[in-house]
Amino acid sequence: MGAKTFTELNALAAHLRQELKNERFILLYAHNGIGKTRLSTAFKDLGKVVSTDDETRRRDTLYFNAFTEDLFSWDNDLENDSERKLKLNANSRFFDGLESMEMDNRIRTLLNRYADFEFRIDTATWEVVFAREFRVKKGGTAGDEYKTRREEAIKVSRGEENIFIWCFFLAIVELALDDDETGPYKWVKYIYIDDPVSSLDEHNAIAVANHLASLLKRPESQLKTVISTHHTLFFNVLYNELKKANKYFLSRDGSPEGILLRKTRDTPFFHHVAALVELYEVERKGRLYTHHFNMLRAILEKTASFHGLEHFSACIKRSDDDEDGILHTRLINVLSHGNYSLFEPQEMLDENKRYFRKILHGFINQYPFNPALFPSEPAIEESDAT
Repeated sequence: MGAKTFTELNALAAHLRQELKNERFILLYAHNGIGKTRLSTAFKDLGKVVSTDDETRRRDTLYFNAFTEDLFSWDNDLENDSERKLKLNANSRFFDGLESMEMDNRIRTLLNRYADFEFRIDTATWEVVFAREFRVKKGGTAGDEYKTRREEAIKVSRGEENIFIWCFFLAIVELALDDDETGPYKWVKYIYIDDPVSSLDEHNAIAVANHLASLLKRPESQLKTVISTHHTLFFNVLYNELKKANKYFLSRDGSPEGILLRKTRDTPFFHHVAALVELYEVERKGRLYTHHFNMLRAILEKTASFHGLEHFSACIKRSDDDEDGILHTRLINVLSHGNYSLFEPQEMLDENKRYFRKILHGFINQYPFNPALFPSEPAIEESDAT
């Protein structure tokens, strides 16, 4: 499957940059907590040249991640509760083209695909004000007559805010794709996008993925792109759209900082199957940690949803001493809600390992997964793993 292990994120980021010398796209899937956001930061930092007085002299990566969203912050007008504004960080080069490139119109064209609210950017105060029109029934009239009412300075929902920021970013990407040697984004050589759809419903996740792929695939573009996500549907759409991309699954290699980069198969990749294979492999090697219960529960829940079952407990194989599956269901509930850190893995207790193995192997045997994914060698016993 072409697996490689990296002991730290800078080495992985350097490897991705090396791959992009010959490729246009890299697509990464990883669960939350693996280090996707930190990897995007490491990738960006490798392209920076900083002077002795700590000033950035050169950069090459336009990126979208959790830090991008931090460039936008709300002023909720707590005193009057009426003039709500989204403030922009004027010190960031992310906004280089705001005043000169008619960003309002560029963003509006993109935003109309996803949302029905209006906005206005004040380049003097670096603020965004939102508005929305509502249809309300006319008072004192018969029938279904309506009028339009407009509300100004509203606070949009978290999902609407995210899609606005995403469209802001896409407008900049369009400028970078089209930019000549004199434009405000001429410095962009790489685009790195990390989890842009965390607050979107499935319809918008599909729409965002399709639109992003069509934008990036412009034949005239010379920019190289890395996209990382934990969103299954978003990944699968991009998998099919960016057919020539190098596609990988990121996971821990059993150590706190080690990262395993594994190529996905040639068919569309479903992360729950890859996660199940990962659990099977760590169980066989005796490397079971407390957070693996969270992964197991997620797999059970997705399987229950796929089969139209009301609860993940229906996917747990019953045993003679637990006919109703109550014990194993309670164990999954309790152990998957613990405060377990992915950055400081803690090994399971021996008793919990036994329960984990019983539930995992019962699940694999109950459902017709490809047996080639799960070799039949026996698992390592607790005494052998210590």
